[in-house]
Amino acid sequence: MTDWVQLFLGSDYGCASGAPETALFVILLAFVVGQFIGWIYMWTHHGLSYSQTFVVSLVVVPVLVALMMLLMAGSVVFAFGLLAVFAVVRFRNVLKDTRDTTFILWAILEGLGIGTMRYSTSLLAAVGVAAVLIYLRATEFGSRHRFDAVLNLRVTGDPATGTAALRSILRRHSLRALLTNERHLEGAAVNLSYRLLLRDPRRNDELKTELEQADGFEQVSLFLRDDESEI
Repeated sequence: MTDWVQLFLGSDYGCASGAPETALFVILLAFVVGQFIGWIYMWTHHGLSYSQTFVVSLVVVPVLVALMMLLMAGSVVFAFGLLAVFAVVRFRNVLKDTRDTTFILWAILEGLGIGTMRYSTSLLAAVGVAAVLIYLRATEFGSRHRFDAVLNLRVTGDPATGTAALRSILRRHSLRALLTNERHLEGAAVNLSYRLLLRDPRRNDELKTELEQADGFEQVSLFLRDDESEI
């Protein structure tokens, strides 16, 4: 039994420091830096296309790459083995989700770590990366809720008067309104499309009813969305 414990704890040869504390520190620091990168991406992202899984991958990839470099340090065998594995692995289907790619990378690193007898580091990496992924799942890190409804309608009559009345109605029912599309038709009619953050999504029918009953608005349609991100 003692020999098995010694094999598990003392087999991580070739690392800059074989102590488990080193692997734990690498995981924690890479996770903190990765989360910082994810927050900056979320804060600076603009546009209608947004992927939560991509943000999650931004957090996990630094952890995996840091572990890769930790396992590769001082080991030419591991470096060439890593290149050989990536050369051998082929996928019949293209991975469309960046999160799937991080899991493939994680599995490869675990196999290489165990295959090169880095048992304790591989186990700490498995537990550490799993904890990071569970934390990101539990906190729904990367999700954003800026808008929860899409409003489409046609403004007839005087565009300036109709737009002013529309903004007044939207202020009463929504916390935020973003004009995403404006198309001028023949005459004075204008097709408008808004993304809304409603004050109370359960009362969306009141907004639609008020617009339909008001003068100067036609073809009113309101669609609710749970989130703007691609989950």
